[in-house]
Amino acid sequence: MFQPPTNTDQLLSEAEKENLYAKLIEQLNKDFNFANEPIDFPKSTSPYELKVQIHEKIYRLIQYKYAELLNLLYIIDVPEENIKQLDGSDTVELAEQIAFLILKREWMKVWFRNRM
Repeated sequence: MFQPPTNTDQLLSEAEKENLYAKLIEQLNKDFNFANEPIDFPKSTSPYELKVQIHEKIYRLIQYKYAELLNLLYIIDVPEENIKQLDGSDTVELAEQIAFLILKREWMKVWFRNRM
């Protein structure tokens, strides 16, 4: 049964443990590119690098391209109610929380695809 991770580090370690980390990177690359927000994580990207780079990308989208961020969230299928529950008073913290929601949704896609 799928147990949603509680934080980014747990999610990435679980993806590595289940040998699905490379598929998670593929899914991220695919969806970001589909949303016209090109990102190209090589399969050699470490979990720490992935976490930092996604956080930075989301931070830049919040700051400069908010409409594109909303489009990305729609394409990835992050639930709107999850976004509405976030506290937007600290942009750095908000970017970290959105990055986790994106990773969590992408991880669900990869996990379910490999279970069915």
